[in-house]
Amino acid sequence: MGARNAPAGDFPNPPYTRVDKSPITREKPFLYVDDDGAYKVFVPEVRKDSTGTSWSSGTPKGESLPLSDFFIAKPDATAEEMNAALDAGKHLLITPGVYHLDAPLKVTRPDTVVLGLGLATLVPDNGVSAMNVADVDGVKLAGLLIDAGTENSDTLMEVGPEDSSANHADNPTSLHDVFFRVGGAGVGKASTSLVVNSSNVIGDHTWIWRADHGDGVGWDSNTADNGLVVNGDDVTMYGLFVEHYQKHQTTWNGEGGRTYFYQNEMPYDPPGQGAWMNGSTKGYAAYKVADSVKRHEAWGLGSYCFFNTNKSVTAEHAFEVPQSPDVRFHDMVTVSLGGTGTINHVINGTGGPSDANSNVANVTEYP
Repeated sequence: MGARNAPAGDFPNPPYTRVDKSPITREKPFLYVDDDGAYKVFVPEVRKDSTGTSWSSGTPKGESLPLSDFFIAKPDATAEEMNAALDAGKHLLITPGVYHLDAPLKVTRPDTVVLGLGLATLVPDNGVSAMNVADVDGVKLAGLLIDAGTENSDTLMEVGPEDSSANHADNPTSLHDVFFRVGGAGVGKASTSLVVNSSNVIGDHTWIWRADHGDGVGWDSNTADNGLVVNGDDVTMYGLFVEHYQKHQTTWNGEGGRTYFYQNEMPYDPPGQGAWMNGSTKGYAAYKVADSVKRHEAWGLGSYCFFNTNKSVTAEHAFEVPQSPDVRFHDMVTVSLGGTGTINHVINGTGGPSDANSNVANVTEYP
């Protein structure tokens, strides 16, 4: 993406996917010490149709925020304290640790920065959401792990309420190194991990994971239907990882969506085909674009199966998209890891299978 001097060659041999420019980006906010010894947070500005880094030719464009503008949270901080700081116009700097929340953090002001250090971990208790972001301009969320609690949450994070309608093209909300985990540290449950209702949101490296190992892991233990649901328009995701959910891993309902690099593993643990059926269809797609969508594009996508609980389990296809001239997918691969299970087709009824006889299947362009 916008890489200068990218290696030559084309997918699948060698498996390089190159896109000349990044359509819209914002680099991750970061903590630094200035020449006077003062701690500050630098917030890079939005770049459009960019190549290379923002800082290679000198000081990057953006804004430095003094630490006095932040509420510095330590692991004994409560949701009430952090929400009071947000209401007062403060940003959040969340220091390393595990934060149990009895209410969602509510980000309501435009341009708010929530910066976690050391993958600060937010655990929603009693079935609440960990964070809700209003449909406002320019919120930046970075360096956070959202870890599902033992009581089921409908969603772990919601970016924009259901009725979001504002255009944020000039100052989008962005998520940087924001990870979600359902199970793994212990039993965790969440119906959906991340719901994006606002338009123009940027995702910059997002790992959305129903745990396949660790503690509290099992088909009936760390239950989770969907990883990512996108309802907003013109949402762009870079480096999107969604793994092991029990229904559609990613569902995209908004128009004009774009994904640059998608990595998926289907759930390892369906106990049998009957437990993993989408109506009459075997399994659920790793990436589902809603039938109503007219514009969507994605580059460099992989989906892998390893049905180690029952290797006779089959997924009909990894990618499921409507037939529209402006819905285009580039450079896709499916893999049956060790031949443990089957993905019949790569995208819709095209490509494949990936199975015990032929582990890898590629589709370069669709349609």
